[in-house]
Amino acid sequence: MKQKTAFLALVLAALTFPALRSDGQINGPLAPHKPEPAPGSIQIDVDMVLVNVSVTDSYGHPVANLEKKDFRILEDNQEQEIMTFSREDVPISIGVIFDTSGSMSDKMEASRRAAAQFLKSSNPNDEFFLVSFNNRARLESIFISDIELLRQRMASLKPEGRTALLDAIDLGVAQMKNARNDRHVLLVISDGGDNHSRHNESEIRSLLQESDCQLYALGIFDADDMRRTAEERNGPSLLSELAEMTGGHLFPVAGLSELVDLSRKIGMELRTQYVLGYKPSDIRHDGRWRRIKVSLKPSNDQPPLTARSRSGYYSPRD
Repeated sequence: MKQKTAFLALVLAALTFPALRSDGQINGPLAPHKPEPAPGSIQIDVDMVLVNVSVTDSYGHPVANLEKKDFRILEDNQEQEIMTFSREDVPISIGVIFDTSGSMSDKMEASRRAAAQFLKSSNPNDEFFLVSFNNRARLESIFISDIELLRQRMASLKPEGRTALLDAIDLGVAQMKNARNDRHVLLVISDGGDNHSRHNESEIRSLLQESDCQLYALGIFDADDMRRTAEERNGPSLLSELAEMTGGHLFPVAGLSELVDLSRKIGMELRTQYVLGYKPSDIRHDGRWRRIKVSLKPSNDQPPLTARSRSGYYSPRD
C-alpha cells in the first residue's frame, strides 16, 4: 500500500508541477500559485521561484556562455541554492507600448522602424499585442503572430495629444492575462514622462511588482530641448526605475539613428536570458515582499559582467 501511495504521489507531482522542468518554461508569477487538488487526491506543496536573468559585458552586449556555477542568488540577504538552470530561447508574449503623443510627431517614422526591427528578431512562436497612448491608452491589436499586420497597425497611428504612459502600462499588464506563452515582456517606445494618466506612479510600481512582466524601454530623450515639461524631464528616471525593478532595462536614445540598433540589442538580450530556479529557504506563505539579488561569482576567466533580474516577488499567502 505504501509503494502504491508513493507511486501515485510521483505521478501527481509530474502532472501538477510542470514548471519544475529545466527547459526554461515559466508558469505564472515568480512564486507559482498552489493549484486546487482534486477530491481525494494527494496534495503536494512545492514552491519554486523562477528568475529571468540578463547578463551583459562592459559594452552592453549579451553574454550567453555562462553556467549555473557562475551565478549566486540572495533572497532577503540569505544565499539560496540554485536548483534549476536554463538558457534556451523560449517563446515570449510581448506587448509593444507605443507613444503617439503630439511630441512624437518628428519621431514616429524612426520609432516604427525600430519596432519593426525588434519584431524581425523575434522567435517564430512569439506573439504580440499593440497598445498606443496619447491622451488615453488604446488596445490597437490583441495578441497576434502576424508581424506584417502589426506593422500595418503601427503605420496607421497618428501623433497627437498628451502622454498617458502609466495608463498604457496598466493596460499592457492587463492584456498579459490573455498570453499563451510563459514569458511576458512589455516594450515601451516613448520620448518622455507621463502627463495625462489616471493611474499614478505608486500604483504602477505596485502593479509591476505583483506581475510577472519584464519591462524594456526605448527612451527618445533630447536633453537640450528647452520646451520639455517637468514630466518629460522626469521621463528617463521614471522609465529606468520601472524597467530595472522588473529585470528589464531602459535604453536611452540620444539620436533617432540609434533606435534601430538599440531595438536589435533588446531583441538579442531577450533571446539570451538565463532562467534560475530555487526553493526559498524561508518557506512561510506570509504574503510578504521578498527581495532578490542575483550576482555573478568572481572569475579570472571573465571580464567584468553585469547581471540584471527583477528586484523581488510577493510570497504566496495561505
